[in-house]
Amino acid sequence: MEVYNTVIEPKKKKELEELIKTLGSIKGRHTELVSVLIPAGANINLTSRQLEGERSTAENIKSKQTRSNVIDALNMIVRELKNYKQTPVNGLAIYCGNVSSNEGEQDLKLWMYEPPKLLNVKLYRCDQEFIIEPLKEMASVEAVYGLLVIDRQAAMIGLLEGNNIKVLQKMTSGVPGKIRAGGQSSQRFHRITEGLAKEFFRRVAENMKDLFFEMPKLKGILIGGPIPTKEEFIEEGNLVTRLKEKIISVKDLGYVDEHGLELLVESSQDDLKEQELVQEKNHVRRFFETLGKDKKMAVYGKDVLIALERGAVDTLFISKKLDKSAVEELEKRAESIGSKIFYISTEHTDGEQFYNLTNGVGAILRFALE
Repeated sequence: MEVYNTVIEPKKKKELEELIKTLGSIKGRHTELVSVLIPAGANINLTSRQLEGERSTAENIKSKQTRSNVIDALNMIVRELKNYKQTPVNGLAIYCGNVSSNEGEQDLKLWMYEPPKLLNVKLYRCDQEFIIEPLKEMASVEAVYGLLVIDRQAAMIGLLEGNNIKVLQKMTSGVPGKIRAGGQSSQRFHRITEGLAKEFFRRVAENMKDLFFEMPKLKGILIGGPIPTKEEFIEEGNLVTRLKEKIISVKDLGYVDEHGLELLVESSQDDLKEQELVQEKNHVRRFFETLGKDKKMAVYGKDVLIALERGAVDTLFISKKLDKSAVEELEKRAESIGSKIFYISTEHTDGEQFYNLTNGVGAILRFALE
């Protein structure tokens, strides 16, 4: 069974991130913001009837203003749900509430969002904030990372998927502790324990291969354990080259259990952040390399609009710092000619340079404009 999610295409991820930002910025005066999450495969008509029942419960809210806002929000949601014959394939996230900043004034807004990944959470809640954690989790799962915590007695293999840590396998070595069996020579005991340790390392490496080798969304491997065990494993465990090359973090840890996996992820945050930025930097460098090698095959600024009009854009690069309306227009034109789109943040110097030199937009072409 697969334990990784599919990657969200860039435009849909950007839309999701913008929705999360918008919803997260809204604060209700009271518990008047309504969040409804309908999981994939759920009966949408049953959900609609349940929400109609919630209107009766809302009649008991003491505050007249809050009662009115909640009931009106529920009515708006129920009316909109009548347009759906069934739940969308990935589920449906609904947010509705009074977003007015003026006391006593009502400005109801409704968001009906079909997520790009399977929604497996069922929820109805009225609160001062919209419940957006499931959307945040969905946005965060773009890659998975293999986890290993190991010492000479035990090992635990896990998977980091978004903010979730999953235990995949626990193993023990059979290597005796420091207390030596009576009558055995020190050298003989050392040879035995070293042999058992190396065999254990090989078993761990083989299991990692079985779990991770065919996992297409695996972006890196984090390893933790005491000195020098984790280093010995990397050197002597016969971990296949393809997985060895994916090791991005090696941390000193004293735990080889669930807590150890948590500590490993916590101590590797800078390494994980860097991995995300590396992908963006690679996009920027590819653009500038193309521009440097053949100026006819890369354009930026206003020339990008000309290239889009002529259908010449193969890959469009858009700075996340660019104005929203400008981004939407660029996306629309790029999609109409089947261009790939990548978004570049300004959280790194390459991204800042891209924005400053291109006014926020560049493109690699399918064919030269001249």
